[in-house]
Parts: sequence; structure tokens; C-alpha cells
Amino acid sequence: MNNDFLLEEFQQVETSKKPERPVKPTKKTKKIKPLWREYVEVLFISLAAAVLLRLFVVSAYRVDSASMEDSLFEGDYIFVNKLAYDFGDPQPGDIIVFKYPLNPTQDYIKRIIAGPGQTIEIIDKVIYVDNLLSEIYVNTKNTDPKILAAQLSARDNFGPIQVPEGQYFVLGDNRDESQDSRFWGFVPAEFIKGKALFIYWSWKPDPDSPTWEFPYITSAVSYTFYFLTGFPSHTRWDRLFTAL
Repeated sequence: MNNDFLLEEFQQVETSKKPERPVKPTKKTKKIKPLWREYVEVLFISLAAAVLLRLFVVSAYRVDSASMEDSLFEGDYIFVNKLAYDFGDPQPGDIIVFKYPLNPTQDYIKRIIAGPGQTIEIIDKVIYVDNLLSEIYVNTKNTDPKILAAQLSARDNFGPIQVPEGQYFVLGDNRDESQDSRFWGFVPAEFIKGKALFIYWSWKPDPDSPTWEFPYITSAVSYTFYFLTGFPSHTRWDRLFTAL
């Protein structure tokens, strides 16, 4: 037998037994999102979150009267917690937004003074709840030194009267300039829309500010110019983010 042939045959067999080298998988190229698409996604998510918050958690309101001075001024913009009373009852001292009992299409903002079962009485502008002095809110005020008799007005002398179940007695902090429970009665619990959280912006009222009149495009230009130029001086910077 030819030894060269045997050697050659053996080498062929050994060669055939060598394991094949594994093939490395080809790396997939990661696609990079265009920058504009990332901006659009962030904007969409932010808008969706804002809408959800607006629908279910908070509402924004503008104060348009002086009845809550010096706690809230005309031109204050506030956030209201719509979930505040889902897990607890309103408490005396809370500033609340509610549907006006005589016209539920209107929203009012006042301070709760007494709740269900409590007895409210006002004697010469001094407030008593359950026969105890209750004027503990630092920002309340009376602008009129005159005392009106109960026969003339409920402003300075009222009650005593017990608050019914499911109802609340509310007052404006500006006692002499507020239309509240003294004049139109109690607020039903189901009319309460939320608890005031804080002032997020405040704009000083200006009688010379432009008004919206036809043609509206001219008014829009005037108002935009007025806002941009008056922003630093008309914003009440010291009131921003004031807790309520």
C-alpha cells in the first residue's frame, strides 16, 4: 500500500472533522430619529399631560373682584385642586371655588367659615362659630367703620343659625365688600369645585388697557403690544406662587 496515499487520505479525514468557524451575526444599524420628530413627540406628550391635568386634577381661574382682598386681588390667576375633597371633607379656613347657588353657571370663590352642624353668628362684624371667636384669618378686613343693624342688613349682624348637613357657610375676606352666605345662603357640598392652591400669576388691573373691538385683528395687535411692553410693570411679582 502506498504510504503517501494513506497520509493524504488521513489528512483529508482530519480536515473534514474540523468544526466550522461560527459566523458572527451582522450588527443591525440603529436608526436615529430626526431631531424634529423628537421635538414633536415631547410636545405631544406635554400637551397630553396638560390636558389630563386640566380635565381631572387642576383648573385655572382669574379673580375678577375685590371680595377676597387681601388674600386674593383682582387680576390674580390661581390654580385650584379639583381632587382636594375626593378623600376628605372641606374644612373651615379653606378657600374654595364653587358654583353660585343662585346661578350655577357662575363660579364664585370664598372662604369656608363654618361646616355642617356648626352654629354661625356675627355680632357687630365679629364672627363666632359655636360661640367661639372665629376671626383667625390674617388677611380679612372691614373697609366701612359703620355698623349696620340686623334689621337693615345681614352684613354686620347675622344669626345665630346652624349650618345644615351637606352645606357650608362662606364669606369673602373683604367683609364689607362681599356678597356671600350672609345674603344668599349656604353652599351645597356638591357645588364645590375645588380648593384654591396658589397664585401662579398676577396682573395689576389697568383701566387704560386696550379692549377687544371690531376689527379684531387691530385689537389683537394692540393688545399684544400692550402686553409685551407692560409685562414687567403690570405683573405683581411679589404675589407669584403665593400659597392659599
